[in-house]
Amino acid sequence: MKYPVTRLSSLAALGIVATSLLTAGSIAQADTFTLRIASGHPPGVVYAGLMKNYFEPELMARVEARTEHTINFIEGYSGSIVKVAETLEGVQNGIIDIGGFCYCFEPSNLPLHAFQTMLPFGTMDPTISLKIAQEVYAAVPYLTDVFEEQYNQKLLARIADAGYNLGTSFDWDTVEDLQGVKISGAGLNLNWLRYAGVIPVQGSLPEAYTGIRTHVYEGWIMFPSAWVQLNLYEVGPYYTMIGFGSITWHGLTINMNTWNRLPPEIQEILLEVSADFEEKTGSNNKERYAGDVETLAELITVKELDPEVRTNWALSLKDWPKEMVAELEARGLPAKLVLETALESAERLGYTWPVRYELE
Repeated sequence: MKYPVTRLSSLAALGIVATSLLTAGSIAQADTFTLRIASGHPPGVVYAGLMKNYFEPELMARVEARTEHTINFIEGYSGSIVKVAETLEGVQNGIIDIGGFCYCFEPSNLPLHAFQTMLPFGTMDPTISLKIAQEVYAAVPYLTDVFEEQYNQKLLARIADAGYNLGTSFDWDTVEDLQGVKISGAGLNLNWLRYAGVIPVQGSLPEAYTGIRTHVYEGWIMFPSAWVQLNLYEVGPYYTMIGFGSITWHGLTINMNTWNRLPPEIQEILLEVSADFEEKTGSNNKERYAGDVETLAELITVKELDPEVRTNWALSLKDWPKEMVAELEARGLPAKLVLETALESAERLGYTWPVRYELE
């Protein structure tokens, strides 16, 4: 079942120009391939940093070592070419060749790809989160195929985030303390707030610092690395370890026209580097998590949430996965299979859910 495409017309015309330039220029050259790589997020966000500091140099080095070709990159991080909600279509239309982005900003085009968000309070281990996602993608080919079939791009890598907690401008101890307070998130994780009686506000990391400082909202659902790297601790001096879960809901994709112009030997290396990059999004986030929390503890107030409060919060969300399954199945998407596979995969990998969600 195909899911309808929603296009951003402001990017479409630019895509035609970019594709024309690509055809006439860099990719047409015999031995040197210049690729435009971008993300709406800054390199201070772990996956974007890994794109810049691991994916790019590793691909260049392996191509140079194993082929006669050379890879160059034109970078567009921090939204300098495409914003966080424009990256999917930026790749689709050839404005950029390779893009990294969160599915949270594509609720119309990729509503099912944020499936781990629909199962809150999951594992906080990003390597386990990534393994769960890999098993789900293997069981449901639609999750991979839709990129090529509907959006003119190839999925190169899934991207795991570190475990999400809650940073705020004020201290709190119970869910009741958050009632009527505006807290920001992205996409579906806003429902973690809504169902608990908190006022959800859609946001994006590039504007998080200003949003908290100007009291557009009073906190963010966020992993600790971003609280450190983006200096959010300056405006949000309280970080509460609630354990919403590690979510694998970003992707790295390449425009299909670009992919088809690359020689087979470069395609092979690109897939190898992408697979290594994918694993690093899990392992790197896991390795740095404790250090980021320790850094925060030296700067601001960091505390563990009472386990009973966490369980009660999870209970407030117990019917939401079932509602999401019904909604997405009605739209022709295999939501029940995806969420069932994710639940069972987590359990097979040793995770015990605080609430075992029912899907029907």
